[in-house]
Amino acid sequence: MINSRELTELHPRIAALALRLIEESKKQGVDLLITSTFRDIESQNALYRIGRNIKGAGITKSRPMGNIVTNASGGQSFHNWRVAFDFVPIVAGKAMWNNIAMFKMVGAIGKSLGLEWAGDWQRMKEMAHFQLTDGLTIKDFQAGKVLV
Repeated sequence: MINSRELTELHPRIAALALRLIEESKKQGVDLLITSTFRDIESQNALYRIGRNIKGAGITKSRPMGNIVTNASGGQSFHNWRVAFDFVPIVAGKAMWNNIAMFKMVGAIGKSLGLEWAGDWQRMKEMAHFQLTDGLTIKDFQAGKVLV
């Protein structure tokens, strides 16, 4: 099972943009920790099961399995195609998972570099996710198309 944090596991274009994002965020006083780059199918399927048939965080009476962490099963995530990465802002050595303003600031930086920020998505916003697809869809990647 592979769930990498290494930028070298990404398509070279998005890896270069991720490095620029890290540099530009640092200029704003925010370090970034890359939490996920490439995931294989098995790893993606394991994430997909969280909140469905594996207990996750946020368990309540109405959500006895906790929060669903992804709507993408194996082969359905841009991480599987090496064109997406997840991150968390770090300030003074502390992960800022709940600091929406900080995610928005990093999101704006990423968008200015040409990345798609999942914090703008209407359905299942992912504040900690960037991708670069050049308009290619999951079906395109599954059919063998690649970023140039």
